[in-house]
Amino acid sequence: MHGPDPNTPYPFNGEPHTIFLKNFITRPTIEVGDYTYYNDLQSPEEFENKCVQYHFDFIGDRLIIGRFCAIATGIMFVMNGANHAMTGLSTYPFNIFQNGWEADFDIDTITAGLRGDTLVGNDVWIGRDARIMPGITIGDGAIIGANAVVATDVPPYAVVAGNPAQIVRMRFPDEIVGQLIDISWWFWSAEKIARNLHAIRGQDVEALKVAA
Repeated sequence: MHGPDPNTPYPFNGEPHTIFLKNFITRPTIEVGDYTYYNDLQSPEEFENKCVQYHFDFIGDRLIIGRFCAIATGIMFVMNGANHAMTGLSTYPFNIFQNGWEADFDIDTITAGLRGDTLVGNDVWIGRDARIMPGITIGDGAIIGANAVVATDVPPYAVVAGNPAQIVRMRFPDEIVGQLIDISWWFWSAEKIARNLHAIRGQDVEALKVAA
């Protein structure tokens, strides 16, 4: 017993609404781990175009999503290309309309406000229509509520909701969170995960520690 092949494009009985996302990533600036899935009744294969916005090669920021993440319909990752210059009196992007307005434009007025890569850990559940702002790090095991707007980093195993997203609760005490991060079951082989599903599905941290 080893579970599905992560290279299977449509792992949910072949249904077109759920994909193992990594099999549909074409941009070198996006990385997605094994078993992470995206669910969408309308063309989930278009994740890059529908769900990753303002992601421009000249900016160079990356979107990195870990293993075993569950991503619901309507998620949007807003990347650093959405940034406007905030060093002057106006934030209007005159330069992009050219016809002389591009003259003397300094790209540093944009890059000075960039926040770096967007990082999503492993075993993260992102609810429907959530918005992840540029440069955010979401820790392992976190849960992002539906319609949340995530503008600050999310600690491992935190549950966040709202606009702006706030921590509603922690899933486990700090001691357990630390143990789970140390165990990092998501990096185990498929066979080892299958052998220990009872512990992963349950709350038997001690059994996971023994298996590790």
